[in-house]
Amino acid sequence: MRSAKSYPIQKLFQTILVFTIFCPDMRYQVMYSLAETLKIQYGREPTGDLGSRFQCMEMTPDRARLTNLTQGLMSCYTFNLITSGHITLRYIDRELTLSPDDLYIYTPGQPVTVLSVSDDLLGYVLLTEESLTLESHMVRKFVRAAYRPLTVLHEPMIHLIPADAQRLCASMQQIIARQETPHRFQNETLKLSIDLFLLDVLDMQDRAVSTHIQPSNRSEELFFRFIEMLPRHFLDHRDLDFYASGLNISTVYLSRIVRQMTGRTVVDHINQMLLMEASFLLTTTSLSVAQVADRLHFADASSFCKFFSRQKGISPRRFREQ
Repeated sequence: MRSAKSYPIQKLFQTILVFTIFCPDMRYQVMYSLAETLKIQYGREPTGDLGSRFQCMEMTPDRARLTNLTQGLMSCYTFNLITSGHITLRYIDRELTLSPDDLYIYTPGQPVTVLSVSDDLLGYVLLTEESLTLESHMVRKFVRAAYRPLTVLHEPMIHLIPADAQRLCASMQQIIARQETPHRFQNETLKLSIDLFLLDVLDMQDRAVSTHIQPSNRSEELFFRFIEMLPRHFLDHRDLDFYASGLNISTVYLSRIVRQMTGRTVVDHINQMLLMEASFLLTTTSLSVAQVADRLHFADASSFCKFFSRQKGISPRRFREQ
């Protein structure tokens, strides 16, 4: 890899872990918007005034099977509650099976693939567009609600006690009713409903993970700041020194925090961002493999192909063909 040229700021991907917090007008649109996701994955148009930025709907086997069409490329965050049946996902390098009362949280770019879906799968999914999240006065609570299972359990899901699952189910049903019923203050009531939903999720998570070791507030804050830096700088800076210096901590301390929070290394996170960007360019543009390599600041196409094949298990050309 070579040092960065004076390219304009690249399209900023969201982190695979949390709702990153940065000014939306600093990034190009690189992933599918919520409206595009609804059309591709669910075959439906947004409903209600906030429909293009927020949507809650029932989960069905057919909808779940189409998730792979947009998984990893959505600029929205989803809370998925399973009420019956099961769905099996590949998350990074392991399989996760979601069953009734499981709450799975997807964040933009998360490396996950749907492997199987039972015919009796049912549940609810709440999707929130990035821009709506950033406008929320509860943005930090969004971060913690999305991130808590990963920080403590090292996986993007949590098993709820039946009473909590029923309460969350009722909340999502109420949101669906609100978004489909005309109301003079529909936007305001829906935003309040999102806030209440998040507070419920946080409360349930606190109790569900109470027996696990919690990270210190300082460690959590430093990790959030690292995650905020990563989408802005991963193309130009792939060394620990840059991020550690930006946080005024040592590389050893940064490595320890990231490993403590996620079980993965700083390099793992940088590589995942590169892989996300590469996958997007190969999927949605006509750039040649050599041009993609140049866009991502690799020394040449050969080094990019080796990197992509090692991370993805398939060559860039084969990935594009599939």
